[in-house]
Amino acid sequence: MPAPFTWTVRVYYEDTDAGGIVFYANYLKFFERARTEWLRAAGVDQQALLDREGAGFVVKSAHLDYHAPARLDDQVTLTLSVEKLGRASVEFAQKAYKGDLLLVEARVKVGCVDLAAMRPRSLPSDVADKMRAA
Repeated sequence: MPAPFTWTVRVYYEDTDAGGIVFYANYLKFFERARTEWLRAAGVDQQALLDREGAGFVVKSAHLDYHAPARLDDQVTLTLSVEKLGRASVEFAQKAYKGDLLLVEARVKVGCVDLAAMRPRSLPSDVADKMRAA
């Protein structure tokens, strides 16, 4: 099994709540950014995919388990691995760490859609190939 993709974010003031910890919903943003950077690293240009095929990705479901908080200025390492690559969807396992401390675990299912019709469509074969290779 390949090593998970990793990407690091810094916690900014805007990411925190009144208690000074990362607001729970902001982990969804962090995980979204990690998936975008994973696609970029795999050679998938999302704007070109939109322009060329009218296709894009939408989150179908997300399940998060919170274990520990991150705070202002913390460096958070995000990991991503593909659990299942389907015909029109991808299931990800994502985690957020501060050092060795597990902060959040997530399972996220993303679908490929025709953005004009907002209907599922098959992953373009070149995109699926790049995902498999990543």
